[in-house]
Amino acid sequence: MLVALLCSCGSSDTVQLRVYNWQDYMDPEVIEMFTEETGIEVLYNVYDTNENMYNKIKNMKGYSYDVVFPSDYMVKKMADEGMLAEINFDNIPNYQNINDSYKGMAYDKKNLFSVPYIGGTVCIAYNPAYVDESEVNSWDVLWNEKYAGNIFMMDSERDSIAVALMRLGYSINTKNMDELNAAKDLLIEQKPLVLAYTSDDVKEKMAKEEGWLAVMWSCDVTFIRDMNPDIKFVVPETGTNLWWDAACILEGSEHKEEAEMFIDFLCRPDIALMNAEYLESSTPNKAAFDQLDEEIKNDPVIYPSDEMIAKCEVFDDLSDYMSTYTSIWNAVLNS
Repeated sequence: MLVALLCSCGSSDTVQLRVYNWQDYMDPEVIEMFTEETGIEVLYNVYDTNENMYNKIKNMKGYSYDVVFPSDYMVKKMADEGMLAEINFDNIPNYQNINDSYKGMAYDKKNLFSVPYIGGTVCIAYNPAYVDESEVNSWDVLWNEKYAGNIFMMDSERDSIAVALMRLGYSINTKNMDELNAAKDLLIEQKPLVLAYTSDDVKEKMAKEEGWLAVMWSCDVTFIRDMNPDIKFVVPETGTNLWWDAACILEGSEHKEEAEMFIDFLCRPDIALMNAEYLESSTPNKAAFDQLDEEIKNDPVIYPSDEMIAKCEVFDDLSDYMSTYTSIWNAVLNS
């Protein structure tokens, strides 16, 4: 059932734009401003993983949503499967504010289906009151038995398998079964140390000091800092996953022009700045970036150095191999 974030008392002809986004992934004032300026109501629903979003849309009959925010590899998967509509960029003049380096990316080389929204890293959150800070620069810390029962891992097959692969020094996009089986064994070995496999609830759990270590997306950092400024964050020195989420329009959208209006609104410098500050995340909007606080610009978890970026990888679409990843993840959860 759609969650009505905003529902004004308009006529029966009022357009209601259906937006499906990650939880806590847009400043609520942005939605209010869009409705005030355009008269378009926004019905807003949230998800916690790309796979859950994909499966829900895939299984819905008929018109589901207008705008979605898949991650890089999922953009390509959905586009290849005909799930995304081509965007008319004539209706998105604010696209000019997107830094050219974020256009033509591997997941949408021809810039047909997506507009970059927010980016970041996979990082480790830790409580320095309980965790030795000399150990957190390596993925190894998540397998340290002295932190048993206080480790949160992601309930996300791509992300958790990637952590194991990175610890082993393998590509997060590997199709090598020996490497994948080694990652599976490593995650099964780790399981007795894991307090829980979490999604968005990890933010509150870490802030309340229910655990000491957590794997998470850098876009969640600000929420934890606001609740508990003692929690710290780090990107392991060997590298991590770099990700980009993008605004896309679903094939079958009943309000494509309004969806393009919404995406154009998100590309406005003032709006992009609001979202970047709300999330304390990497923005592809060059005009918004120029106005960010220096503290955010200089945070290596949010904006890693060129040296760190060289050690990182972006997820590829592994459609032909995702059933293998799913089987591995199920084996870990059921072990």
